[in-house]
Amino acid sequence: MTADSHACLVFPVEGMTCATCAGRIEKVVGRLGGVASARVNLASEKARVEFDDGQVGAQEIVAAIERAGFSVPTDTIRLRIEGMTCATCSQRVEKVLRKQPGVASAQVNLATEVATVAVTPGVATVDALVEAVEAAGYGASPAPSDAASEAAEAERARREARRELSILAASTALTLPLVLPMLAMPFGLDLALPGLVQLLLATPVQVLVGARFYRAAYHAIRAGSGNMDTLVALGTSAAFALSLVTLARGGHHFYFEASATVITLVLLGKSLESKAKRSTTAAVRALMSLRPARARVRRDGREVEVAPEAVGRGDVVIVKPGERLPVDGVILRGRSQLDESLITGESLPVERGEGDAVVGGSINAEGLLEIEATRVGEESQLSRIIALVEGAHASRAPIQRTVDRVAAIFVPSVMAVAVVTFVAWLVAGAAFDVAAIHGVAVLVVACPCALGLATPTALMVGTGAAAKVGIILKDAEALERAHAVSVVVFDKTGTLTHGRPEVSEIVALDDDADAMLGVAASAQRGSEHPLGKAVLREAERRQLTLTSPERFEALVGRGISAEVGGSEVLVGSRRLMSERGFDLDVLAARAAELEASGKTVMWVAEGDALRGMIAVGDRMRDGAREAVRDLEAAGIEVVMLTGDNRATAEAVAAELGITRVVAEVLPEDKAEEVGRLRGEGRVVAMVGDGLNDAPALGAADVGFAMAGGTDVALHTAGVTLMRPEPRLVAAAIDVSRATTRKIRQNLFWAFIYNVVGIPLAAVGMLDPVIAGAAMALSSVSVVTSSLWLKRWRPRTTEGESP
Repeated sequence: MTADSHACLVFPVEGMTCATCAGRIEKVVGRLGGVASARVNLASEKARVEFDDGQVGAQEIVAAIERAGFSVPTDTIRLRIEGMTCATCSQRVEKVLRKQPGVASAQVNLATEVATVAVTPGVATVDALVEAVEAAGYGASPAPSDAASEAAEAERARREARRELSILAASTALTLPLVLPMLAMPFGLDLALPGLVQLLLATPVQVLVGARFYRAAYHAIRAGSGNMDTLVALGTSAAFALSLVTLARGGHHFYFEASATVITLVLLGKSLESKAKRSTTAAVRALMSLRPARARVRRDGREVEVAPEAVGRGDVVIVKPGERLPVDGVILRGRSQLDESLITGESLPVERGEGDAVVGGSINAEGLLEIEATRVGEESQLSRIIALVEGAHASRAPIQRTVDRVAAIFVPSVMAVAVVTFVAWLVAGAAFDVAAIHGVAVLVVACPCALGLATPTALMVGTGAAAKVGIILKDAEALERAHAVSVVVFDKTGTLTHGRPEVSEIVALDDDADAMLGVAASAQRGSEHPLGKAVLREAERRQLTLTSPERFEALVGRGISAEVGGSEVLVGSRRLMSERGFDLDVLAARAAELEASGKTVMWVAEGDALRGMIAVGDRMRDGAREAVRDLEAAGIEVVMLTGDNRATAEAVAAELGITRVVAEVLPEDKAEEVGRLRGEGRVVAMVGDGLNDAPALGAADVGFAMAGGTDVALHTAGVTLMRPEPRLVAAAIDVSRATTRKIRQNLFWAFIYNVVGIPLAAVGMLDPVIAGAAMALSSVSVVTSSLWLKRWRPRTTEGESP
């Protein structure tokens, strides 16, 4: 091993449980050729490997560790990419990034000009990735990750836009004298400028303004690919060179106006396109603007102002009226109305007081609040929402893969068509300059930009519009699947109902309701189940004295078993009582009546005797009935899935207008029921509260988590509804359908434009100037079309927003 090829890597390893695991990794890695040493620290969960990078690479080392059954976690690096002009550019940057050591995946969004790269910590660095991108002929820098960086980036973009506008103005001033004589020709006026004057006007446009196309084309050709710049550079150079030859021969028919006009029109198109693209990222900028610049924290008995990132968990934050909350937390003192509209989509302020959880980014309307910080920095709900929205923007829709395959062969195909066109016109007897100009028109009219922008721009605007009303689409794949949903499965508790049931009736066989409730509540003191909490609340309301259970066991899907005062107490379903051999006939008629009215019945037994039953009811969520109607109006079947007994479930379903009910399902079997529906050939969406529905959410084609942004909701489901309103389910499917329609519409016009434009240019029906204008217009039209999605609003059967 030479000193030049010697390398050392330190990276994290997950999945180790003991020293044997560490030894196994050392042995597996040590067997690789070129590895000098491998040391694994179990305490820090890190591996240090020294190796000869001429014989073995970092990726091979990581792959060996993963084959051994462990994992090497990845970090995400976001880079701002400069200089991309079309889909082939973004593909080339992706290929370059994916080839770098330590890169697990890379996705480049042409519309946002951002690369999202998953890397192995300690293997790939920002500097190495930037260097690789720059070597490929593009600019790269870390993408902004906070409001301050975003503001700086926005200012840089504004300066760049002003500079581009100045260049465009100069290019237009030089080009107009060349174009005006053409406009006068139909009126019999010959205002053509002398050839030398045309050369003097066209040269700065071709050489100085057009230099960007030459540079980009050079880098593309050097990398063995082509892009839009290649087509523009070849086409305008051919027209300019043909004019130079004609001028040298003393001819009088020049094409200087064609080359200059094409460059000017392409610049105009790019300027309009950039302005429109900036509008597509408005959703993320709006979310970032919710982060206040400073936070007022109480430390050492006095108030100090710090950056929000400096606030620690447990710090007490002071928020005055009119200020934004800098962190997530719990109100210690004070009461106020909070505007959470930009986070949850809820337009009306909500009242919050002591003990209530609050979300960073909300506006404090009136009261002075003291808040204990609970989630700060990247853990905050706002940060996670921003990360999800940015992740959706960075992701690639399945339909885009087809577009990428087309774009990869697009430029070489167009160049081949241009050559065939030139040769065909020569064979047909056309003059050299006529054949050449038709070939130039083919090069100029083709536009891979529209293909590259069709999907990401629509995706960004659609996800942004959804975020404004409290719908967070996790990625492009979830959005594309959601549009095809034919069945929506609702979990009942916490989704269609509030999930906060209350005791409505107590039936004790010995007529001592308080005594039976006390036994049941004592047994439930170890339970986190909503029904158990309802029993505890009722006991507290009646001021009963409770004892702690000596033993507690949750019987999933059935109830609980506990030992209270030396006796076994069972509280649970009819199934549990039947399994334990209790005769329920004495109360069966009353239980049936309660269940028929939508109540859930919990049976109580102590020792070997049945004590009675407790009926619990849960209020329907506002809009639940309308949500079912909205979905059915959209042609979607609604199914209710619940662990409740059938009588109760059917009573609730009847009230909501749901005809298909799957009841008495254990939590672990919910995923199986969802799979059974998918087996019928249906596209299934599962809507749960994000707490115990994770398996079912994952089993569905699309998971909808209605959990107000809890950890499980944000990470398990493809769609998160930021406020618990069932009507948002129909709205989420509607925005998915609207966005998918827009993507297909954009792609249709992008393909049709090229399918029609290239043949017209080949047969001589398009002048290069007209072809250049059409090329510029195609990209602008696709982005502008996507921006129409900003007008999307949730549609309901009653016509108002949910």
